[in-house]
Amino acid sequence: MTASTGGRDRLRTVMSELVTGICVVSTLVHGRPGEAEDAVVVNSFTSVSLDPPLVSLYLRQDSTFLNRLRRSGVWAASILGSGTAEVAKALSRPYGSRPPLAEVGAWHPGPETGCPVLDGSPATIECELYRCVELGDHVLVIGSVVGLDTTPAPPLVFHRGAYHAPFSDLPR
Repeated sequence: MTASTGGRDRLRTVMSELVTGICVVSTLVHGRPGEAEDAVVVNSFTSVSLDPPLVSLYLRQDSTFLNRLRRSGVWAASILGSGTAEVAKALSRPYGSRPPLAEVGAWHPGPETGCPVLDGSPATIECELYRCVELGDHVLVIGSVVGLDTTPAPPLVFHRGAYHAPFSDLPR
């Protein structure tokens, strides 16, 4: 199956059946967190290794954010909570139409990297850039974990092209 035979659209449809978590990934630009293009939304975030502690995400090869992340060498992932669908929608907009991070939600500099982490996130993970691997039209970004935090809160999930809060009955 190839992209020219509808494989690309079919793959997107099939993969939309997978329920994924949603993260806001942030980095520093010129040492100034909180600018409009300091953060992006990803649903391709996963643990890679416990020893050493590594996590990963995928970004498009032509991503402005990827270039900024590579330059800064640090990043943070804020796993979004059930009441943050509007944050995800705002930070999913194309560059140039995204609001500044400070207008989207309350955040603070992560204690290890200084990268913005969103207040009230069920979990945050701060990383130093470990490795980037080009794969197709995306880049696998691997981070070495340097900081972790959790807050008991239900997560936001993505399924069939929409945000959901199916676990809102989880204990806080």
